Amino acid sequence: MSHSPTSLTCTSLTFTWPDGTSVFDGLQVAFGPGRTGLIGLNGSGKSTLLKLLAGELTPTEGAVKIVGEVGYLPQNVTLDTALRVDDVLGIAATRAALHAIETGDVREEHFAAVGDDWDVEERARTTLDQLGLGHIGLDRTTGEVSGGESVLLRLAALLLRRPDILLLDEPTNNLDLHARRRLYAAVEAWSGVLVVVSHDRELLDLVDQIADLHEGEISWYGGNFSAYEAVLATEQEAAERMVRVAESDLRRQKRDLADAQVKLARRKRYGQKIQDSRSQPKILMGARKRAAQESAGKHRILHEEKLAEAKERLDDAVEAVRDDDVIRVDLPQTLVHPGSDVLTLSGLELRYGTRVLREFELRGPERVALIGRNGAGKTTLLRTIAGELQPVSGEALAHVPLRFLPQRLDVLDDGLSVVENVAAYAPDATNNRIRARLARFLFKGAKADQQAATLSGGERFRAALAALLLAEPAPRLLMLDEPTNNLDMASVKQLSSALESYQGALIVASHDLPFLESIGITRWLLLDGELKEITQEKRTEAVGYDD
Repeated sequence: MSHSPTSLTCTSLTFTWPDGTSVFDGLQVAFGPGRTGLIGLNGSGKSTLLKLLAGELTPTEGAVKIVGEVGYLPQNVTLDTALRVDDVLGIAATRAALHAIETGDVREEHFAAVGDDWDVEERARTTLDQLGLGHIGLDRTTGEVSGGESVLLRLAALLLRRPDILLLDEPTNNLDLHARRRLYAAVEAWSGVLVVVSHDRELLDLVDQIADLHEGEISWYGGNFSAYEAVLATEQEAAERMVRVAESDLRRQKRDLADAQVKLARRKRYGQKIQDSRSQPKILMGARKRAAQESAGKHRILHEEKLAEAKERLDDAVEAVRDDDVIRVDLPQTLVHPGSDVLTLSGLELRYGTRVLREFELRGPERVALIGRNGAGKTTLLRTIAGELQPVSGEALAHVPLRFLPQRLDVLDDGLSVVENVAAYAPDATNNRIRARLARFLFKGAKADQQAATLSGGERFRAALAALLLAEPAPRLLMLDEPTNNLDMASVKQLSSALESYQGALIVASHDLPFLESIGITRWLLLDGELKEITQEKRTEAVGYDD
């Protein structure tokens, strides 16, 4: 590790995507020792900033100065299924050299490969065990590793490298509660520089300070996320009071201007009356008229300036109040009548051994939560129902049009705009109709023309959801796999509001219990070697896996 003070500094940082979308313009920020939670609305540039800090992206202008070695965990972790675990951990060459030396091969190249890392295998197993991956051997391939285990494997590789600076982008995505607790412990134990992007409240309550990225600028708040929320609530209360004061001032200035205009009109009529009566000398009347006109002009200008200032104060006050838009859609075509057949699973056996022993039926507009540990087979079951995977035996039969939104959000074509992606799912809809409906999903104007490749995680989810819900025919069974991954808290509320309008059947695989409860789940299914229904009272135990 580096012995000089570690830090990350951005100087006049500007970044623009190839299509001209600007993310940062002259950003100045520095991250020092301690744990920082980087938060902000989806699309504010959090993941882009981490990529710039990690060297994954190059600034358009400005500079990123790094003192120390950086370890970076991206938002979407993909592993080559042919790789062995020791390859993922970056210790394969060192292990091979160690084993060669142990068998009597004492060539210098082996000693050079080992260096001072004689305990690498012991450290690797200890790190895996700390992250709950002790059951995964170093010689195994990663082909059967779940999404959550992939995240932890990549984190283990970083921890083994012992970098000075750790950058984590939504690290609790795909993790069940046990795995999250392991990650929380690793974050608590971190002693260097750490910057974490997350929407996980529990994780954000472990940080030392919050960096709030809003409209290209960062505001700092000491303390954890709970402390930040308390300060922000006070700030927003004050901002809303200022809006009320500014609105009152604007109304008063409008009244004063109107009163002044009435008075000036009266003076003008009176002056004209005197002039018409010719009761005063012409030269005197002309002088008085000019003086009155000058006075009236100054008076009018004064009130107009005051009105303009009042409008400016109101604009500033409104700007200070954050308004997180809400998705409001109408989806009558998704209606499923109570009691109608939606889905039947018969004698289903999936890859990796998961089974649905008895027949399972989904009827009417039921809302089903699919829960289970990482690696239990939730994604495999959803992909089988969607027709993407063939079962080992049995049948999954959907009786209505269905759509599946996977964790990877790969239903979008990165080379197309948001509008073009939605049009691909609804080829008969007019451009105007698509744009009008996309506006309800908060893609308005130029945002609808933005290329899918440049969208943030939350924006990408919103665009993918819009594409599926606006598809023709409309889905009457919607399946979502870990939908709150990559979403900030405002976006989770937006998703909940969008699903309120959905009138079809819903199957949601998730570890996010508060979200599941917010969308009106009617049935809870636990996948644990087999699929079984549990009572609502057992859901906390099932999601949390409390012993």
